[in-house]
Amino acid sequence: MKKRNPFVVFLLTIITLGIYGLYWLVSTKGEMNAKGEKIPTAWLLLVSIVPVIGWFVALYWLYKYSEGVDHVTGGQTAAILAFLVLWLIGPIGMAIVQAGFNKVGASESKPAEAAPAAEAPAAPVA
Repeated sequence: MKKRNPFVVFLLTIITLGIYGLYWLVSTKGEMNAKGEKIPTAWLLLVSIVPVIGWFVALYWLYKYSEGVDHVTGGQTAAILAFLVLWLIGPIGMAIVQAGFNKVGASESKPAEAAPAAEAPAAPVA
């Protein structure tokens, strides 16, 4: 996952009146799908402008997104927690989820420790 500053995610979402938040959702959805998740198309978010039915579709999409967050972070950010913070506190929730993504990104970027070299078996004495 791409490392982003959680405060900047929050601030840009506020400054752009939510437009950056939509961009962030779409970008991170693409990154999670690249890791094997199956989050539906973000075009479903546009349906949310339709009263009632659109809201249920947007909540469904947000829950599927949250399940992806849970899987990609290895359970460090639970799906229900991600869903609730994204739905209820929006930009602050985005910052919290981005902090979880950054933890995953940091652990992925660390080089694996080198395994000790195996010793060659001793040649039989003849």
